Amino acid sequence: MLHVDLDQFIAAVEVLRNPGLAGKPLIVGGRGDPTERAVVSTASYEAREFGVGSGMPLRIAARKAPDAVILPVDAPAYLAASEEVMATLRAQPGAVVQVIGWDEAFVGVTTDDPEAYARRTQEAVLGRTRLHCSIGIGDTLVRAKNATDFGKPRGTFRLTADNWLDVMGDRPTIALWGVGSRISKRLALLGIETVSQLAVADPDALTREFGPKMGLWYRQLGRGDGSAVVDDTPWIARGHSKETTFQADIVDPAEIERAARQLLDQVLDEVAADDRPVVGLGLKVRYAPFLTKTFTKKIPSTSDREVVIARALELVAKIEPARPIRLLGVRAEMAMPDDARGDHTPTRGGW
Repeated sequence: MLHVDLDQFIAAVEVLRNPGLAGKPLIVGGRGDPTERAVVSTASYEAREFGVGSGMPLRIAARKAPDAVILPVDAPAYLAASEEVMATLRAQPGAVVQVIGWDEAFVGVTTDDPEAYARRTQEAVLGRTRLHCSIGIGDTLVRAKNATDFGKPRGTFRLTADNWLDVMGDRPTIALWGVGSRISKRLALLGIETVSQLAVADPDALTREFGPKMGLWYRQLGRGDGSAVVDDTPWIARGHSKETTFQADIVDPAEIERAARQLLDQVLDEVAADDRPVVGLGLKVRYAPFLTKTFTKKIPSTSDREVVIARALELVAKIEPARPIRLLGVRAEMAMPDDARGDHTPTRGGW
């Protein structure tokens, strides 16, 4: 299986639209205004040399790379480019394509020479879209995904059971797909700091820390094991969410409720388009300066918009009074369709 990852995708799309940006430090985020509250969506390789990275506040990115070109996010343009790439992947001989984002997908294929197939795929994507990609080759989804990091940019790399620990063993656990900074810190408290240590970690210790499902899952990640099947079952949204960052903190209860209702209206319009009832709600609150709280609740299955709004406002009532808020987000979880396998859709580990 191959993991196809477009190189600096959003920045590359912007360069295609304006070739004069080629070779310049380029940052895309928010409305393109570093004086506003927004984060970096992507940074070109030239901008990354200044320490700019995705998720960084735009104002900090602008300070790190003062000569960078900063552009607003143009989601429709990136979606259109992504669809062209995915269509190209599906057109490859014998390809089964599992899309996992705008800029990446797994491709399952039977071939005696995966490197040659990968190179032909890169050429096809470049020829049709003028976008470069890196490709990881693996015998599981996890290994293919991690292999891509070693192929960047514009290259290929293969990770299998034969070389997994030789290549990955001494790397920190955060290098694994699915292990972020918080999980890696919790693993470190158990004395597990490298991939090889995680691969042979005590299952009982992991399940005590992370639970019976996730504890064993992290140990499996350490070995690079997992699903070896690329599944092209169409992705089905579990829910819809919207959030907004306020350019000035808000504290007035009426203003907070008004903002929550506006977000709910947008979310419930998307829910209505899916024609599935709501079964759960979530509220994300980021207090100034940067403390984030999340509230969730299950609700009886309903398609009644007013009922959902009323239950969501019960979560809004949990917001601490008189505490300034810089971000608000709402989410509605939907019932899965009857034909969803095991009440879920494809994930990073497959089915």
